[in-house]
Amino acid sequence: MDDRSIIELYFARDERAISETEAKYGKVCHGVARNILGNAQDAEECVNDTYAGLWNAIPPARPESLGAFACRITRNLSLKKLAGLTRIKRNRDLTVSFAELEEILPDEGYAGRQEGEIIALINAFLREQKPEVRNVFIRKYYFFDSVDAIAKRYGFSQSKVKSMLYHTRNKLKEYLKGEGIEV
Repeated sequence: MDDRSIIELYFARDERAISETEAKYGKVCHGVARNILGNAQDAEECVNDTYAGLWNAIPPARPESLGAFACRITRNLSLKKLAGLTRIKRNRDLTVSFAELEEILPDEGYAGRQEGEIIALINAFLREQKPEVRNVFIRKYYFFDSVDAIAKRYGFSQSKVKSMLYHTRNKLKEYLKGEGIEV
């Protein structure tokens, strides 16, 4: 079933919307949650909460991409759950991903631009990149895939993935500086 039809089921308050969403996007949502939480049980809980979140958000929301909308909800719920977990259970790959991005993004106290403007700049930067570079960056810093998983997914060596990420982060840092964002 296509996204538009599933969204119409949500608007009709038809419970089949949940099962259709799960059939189409359950695997990717589980992957996002597992990558962040590192625990299948916690991931399952976040994905179930995602379906409840979708039910509550649609309507009034009418997302262009149901998959992206579901992943964003899963990601946000998973990050929130991670914040509530003890530091001992923290996912090392996720911590490394955040640390890498901290070097190029402004801190929370940066008042020069609104968060939405910075996100728009990052999106514009990524649209200018080659598809493989953009995909690797998104897999690492949005879906929190490990370098090994990204390498396997795209048939690259781990060193190539690390190099791509390093160079893309540096290019993004320069791009943001050029746009007046001090890091």
